[in-house]
Amino acid sequence: MMRSITWGALFVLSLIWSPMAMAMELSPREIYEQASPAVVMVMGYADGGRKGSGGTGSIIQSDGLVLTNAHVVIEERTGKPFARLAVYLKPTRVTGESTSDLSRMLRAKVVAYSQPLDLALLKLDGVNEPLPVVNVSESAQARIGDRVVAIGHPEQGGLWTLTTGVISAEVDNFNGVKGKHVFQTETGLNRGNSGGPLLDGEGHMVGVNTAIARVASDGLAITSISFSLKSSVATQWLREQGVGERAGRGAPLPTGQTQPIIDQPLAQPQAKPGSPPQPDLPLKQMMKPDPAQPAPARPYNLDQLISDRAKAEADLDSMMSEMRGRMKGR
Repeated sequence: MMRSITWGALFVLSLIWSPMAMAMELSPREIYEQASPAVVMVMGYADGGRKGSGGTGSIIQSDGLVLTNAHVVIEERTGKPFARLAVYLKPTRVTGESTSDLSRMLRAKVVAYSQPLDLALLKLDGVNEPLPVVNVSESAQARIGDRVVAIGHPEQGGLWTLTTGVISAEVDNFNGVKGKHVFQTETGLNRGNSGGPLLDGEGHMVGVNTAIARVASDGLAITSISFSLKSSVATQWLREQGVGERAGRGAPLPTGQTQPIIDQPLAQPQAKPGSPPQPDLPLKQMMKPDPAQPAPARPYNLDQLISDRAKAEADLDSMMSEMRGRMKGR
């Protein structure tokens, strides 16, 4: 009888300490419900709304720190952050109507960025209550063949879109940038997914979606080849910015880290005139649709959103100036 109880107890303990019992893999639906409220849409634009960029970000601190790609918030022409940044929080239900899906807007500023690593840290303005956060995992635990999902805003797709896949390869020093280690994944990524999270089976971020391959050197289309910066690279960079282990716990950024910390971009090889695009491109760069095959209407139009947002801000500035003039005249 004693032996029976002992073996039974050992069996129960083995279940308790089993990795499968300790960390059950979630379904894509469960991952989406858990993580998507902490995923945001990021939109940057110059004054006047003539130029802009859009992408995805992850809230990593409940007081409003957002991690995204540098190329989402840095103006290509000037190499500096866009004059205006708008960040949209996920609605309770995504309907496909941008007027309702993008009704929760906060302004943001760039705290730090690294162009070689393609990372940027944003601070949201006007955060009045703790925000949901994406839990950042140690990417060293992720392996080729592990299931992963991405959440973002792919062009010609919907806002807060979920795509699924697996980690297909690992690449160190991506594009010759020392320390830029990435996962290759066949999870569907497109322009608009830039800066969004690549999540493991527990819903933890193991990568920051950053680049895609779409055209081979001979001009043939490439499919299912995308790249995500490993979370271990991102967390190391965050520690250098003073965020460190406190990410996800709502701790404020230390005083003195409020100015952009700029890494100089590495020189990139120049393509010869007429040559096809390089295979690994930032997610904001895509093959243009074949003119003979017009692209279907998108659920949202980034260029129109930027123009509308810039016009709304211009109208607000004009109204405020008029009100100040009236106050002075009294």
